[in-house]
Amino acid sequence: MASVQVDKQQDGGDAAGTASGEGEGYQRGLGARQIQMIAIGGAIGTGLFLGAGKAISKAGPSLILAYAVAGLVIFFIMRALGELLMYRPVSGSFSEYAREFVGPFAGFVTGWTYWLFWVVTGITEVTAAATYMTYWWNIPQWVSALIFTIILYGANLISVKLFGELEFWFSMVKVTAIIGMILICAGILTIGFSDAGDTASMTLLWSEGGFFPKGIGGTVMTLQIVMFAFLAVELVGVTAGESKDPKTTLPKAINTVPWRIAVFYVGALIMILSVVPWTHFQPGISPFVAAFEQMGLGVGAAIVNFVVLTAALSSCNSGMYSTGRMLRDLALNGQGPKVFTKLTRSGTPLVGTSFSAALMLVGVWINYQWPGDAFDKVVSFATISGMWAWIMILVAQIRYRAKADRGELPQSEFRAPGAPFTSWFALLFIFGVIVMMGVDAEARVSLYCAPLWALILGVSYLVLKRRNPEGAAFNR
Repeated sequence: MASVQVDKQQDGGDAAGTASGEGEGYQRGLGARQIQMIAIGGAIGTGLFLGAGKAISKAGPSLILAYAVAGLVIFFIMRALGELLMYRPVSGSFSEYAREFVGPFAGFVTGWTYWLFWVVTGITEVTAAATYMTYWWNIPQWVSALIFTIILYGANLISVKLFGELEFWFSMVKVTAIIGMILICAGILTIGFSDAGDTASMTLLWSEGGFFPKGIGGTVMTLQIVMFAFLAVELVGVTAGESKDPKTTLPKAINTVPWRIAVFYVGALIMILSVVPWTHFQPGISPFVAAFEQMGLGVGAAIVNFVVLTAALSSCNSGMYSTGRMLRDLALNGQGPKVFTKLTRSGTPLVGTSFSAALMLVGVWINYQWPGDAFDKVVSFATISGMWAWIMILVAQIRYRAKADRGELPQSEFRAPGAPFTSWFALLFIFGVIVMMGVDAEARVSLYCAPLWALILGVSYLVLKRRNPEGAAFNR
């Protein structure tokens, strides 16, 4: 086990003290190439590869429109985040900005909620990975989930540079696979090879019950699944404290959001649904795997299943990376146990990552108890907790822009176009999705859990503030 050093920065350090990776004790080991692929691959995971099967069965081809509209909102969120990152690139990211522009309690809630989001997402991802394993071997899902959790925890004990390299190649596999699938579908549409060649046509987008076969209401009700697919796109903000040149690499990574969504979500779904009728897709089955099976390309289906397996493991790996950093930011600000400030000699938050990985083992129990519907049980809660980070990003950016326009703070070098109006629009859209989650009986469980989580955080905050009433983290 690598020896551990304790960060010398005092709890409750000011903004200047956490303005850089070096100030936080981290090593700037992530280069432009790695940041770009982390940004591209961060949103390509379970939500697209597994969750899209359920969404297609609920909305049909109109799911394409849902991804396009939600993708525009995601771009507004990412540009808002980019404006904040160029103002002050810190590893604590959303928690730091919420703490500065909304208040100490908002920073406390955001940090712990984002940490919980990644723990729950980690459970989701190992659940998906365990599901993919049943394609080849009939082994209990909980066994696969346990093995994957242990392996990924071990991978997160390495240096951030090696983490970035691994994520680069994980993302490269995902990107290459989706582009390859799009090209194969394009070949089927133009040349007509494979079992689907005789029926493949763009008309499948509207000939099987219309573009809105379940009505506009059915499309709207899939927004919860669609937004879950985009969760983790903001992960690039967490890497700010460990990027070699954040002022250059982060804006470039954020500006790739539109074409990422256009190609990997909208483009991929257009091609798949033009080759295979939407009625052939089922919940719980990857649409990519199902598409290749319908084409009669069995080997291709096996390859895609391997790709989506690596995608799930990649997302879980990113989750372990994020949770350790978020816990350490909270600890540095006196809003979490001080033990989480400890770093290995290579600059990784060992204690925070270990604690998070231990909680991810809950996923093993979920897979043991409910192997058939484990994925659906955690998706909705992951969605609501992840969207809280987006809400705080938007609120913080609106308040920052107001202060910057008044001359109270320096202007960001990467201003969000159309803000604050685009930020307000994105906020309204997110609240609309939350309302839809309340209408959906399956997603409603997350709204029941949210008040309980808020109560836990409220009580915890009051206890910490009473113990340290003069602490900077509680009096900003």
